[in-house]
Amino acid sequence: MEGEAEIDRLPLDLLAHIFVMITSFTDLAQASSVCRKWKKGVKQSLGRRENLSFAGWKMDDDSTARLVRHAYSLKELDISRSRWGCQISDDGLYQISLAKCVSNLTSISLWGMTGITDTGVVQLISRTKSLQHLNIGGTFITDESLFVLADSCPQLKSIVLWSCRHVSENGLVILVNKCRRLEAINVWGTRVPVDCFIALLTISPALQIKSRGLLLDVGNASLQAVV
Repeated sequence: MEGEAEIDRLPLDLLAHIFVMITSFTDLAQASSVCRKWKKGVKQSLGRRENLSFAGWKMDDDSTARLVRHAYSLKELDISRSRWGCQISDDGLYQISLAKCVSNLTSISLWGMTGITDTGVVQLISRTKSLQHLNIGGTFITDESLFVLADSCPQLKSIVLWSCRHVSENGLVILVNKCRRLEAINVWGTRVPVDCFIALLTISPALQIKSRGLLLDVGNASLQAVV
């Protein structure tokens, strides 16, 4: 058509492929407002993404959940908090838990999300049957979240509990007992006693436990202080 821009002649599938390469959500929002075809292209591009990271972006519950709902093929979700980043609440986690992609997620990072509690975390992880990697460090979760994680995520391979000071020995033992594929756990900054680590290694000798100031001898299920 005479006077039509070259990019407007692109088929929708190719346009969506181009939008997949855009990492800025601000740019995607602007592209979506250009015209109806571009809006469809942006929506289709979200459906093709296998990973989404909101780290560093100013996102709220509604906008984050809306984007996740469109990401049908999503496998990795990062909504870690940064200085200017996401401020997600329990309501946001609940909205995200309703997305179709949640059951296929293999990796989730909620690092530093101080606005969330067991209520929201339980809503989300109870639906993540394929979850393999979870970073929930720097939050205020308790054993309640670990109990649900142990029951809902049998594929779990690694978990970061950095500075989760409300997690206890009981929660960790249940988690390691039920998640038999668990390979690594970061408990740096927790208040768990050293004896707990020995108990965890007794349950799973190959488990890699990361804790500040401690050297784990997996073969002998013993711990030594690092000088």
